[in-house]
Amino acid sequence: MKLLEGKNALITGASRGIGKAIALKFAAEGANVAFSDLKRDENMESLESELSAIGVKGKGYISDASSLQQSEQLVEDVIAEFGSVDILVNNAGITRDGLLMRMEEKDWDIIMAVNLKSVFNLTKAVQRSMLKQRSGSIINMSSVVGVSGNAGQSNYAASKAGIIGFTMSIAQELGSRSIRCNAIAPGFIETEMTAALDEKVREDWIKTIPLRRGGQPEDVANVCVFLGSDLSSYVTGQVISVCGGIT
Repeated sequence: MKLLEGKNALITGASRGIGKAIALKFAAEGANVAFSDLKRDENMESLESELSAIGVKGKGYISDASSLQQSEQLVEDVIAEFGSVDILVNNAGITRDGLLMRMEEKDWDIIMAVNLKSVFNLTKAVQRSMLKQRSGSIINMSSVVGVSGNAGQSNYAASKAGIIGFTMSIAQELGSRSIRCNAIAPGFIETEMTAALDEKVREDWIKTIPLRRGGQPEDVANVCVFLGSDLSSYVTGQVISVCGGIT
């Protein structure tokens, strides 16, 4: 039997990168996958097709995770279509890097809205149904930057550190109903975002990683499968780094 057979997952920000890898890995393990992004484009339609080809139910939704109202509507629509949300992956996230002396207020506010408030929004929206079914796994995407900080990313680091505190608190609040909440802290993962970095910057970063390579989106997805499955039934309130040993 596949590890996620019979489960329904909701993943935010999943049309590409780490989110897409999680969606495909979940599907390969038998889960039906609902996913969201800001717009319907070729990425969303392509992922729907790939999920269908695997043989599971897959559907993309247009939704802004930074909006509580849209998040509540998303969860309502997914439950109506899929019947339940057994796994929630709060993956939506952006960067607006810059030194504090040059950072504008809007750069701080949008990071907090998309990276941190979205986690509050979706978790709040899904908790009622999970409480009713007395089960569920919530997986929040943090970052090693949220653990150790990083110059030029004070806004991003603060949002990812906030996710860690939120995760530990929700694990304590919902644990008595068999709802687990954990965070993953990826390090340098090879995605479209990191591909845009200067080659020298990439090389210098990789030299600091004990495994001497960047991670793949699938490395993060594999940990998500563990946290979403019954293999981790006694794991909650934890932060698991997927970083090649950098922390």
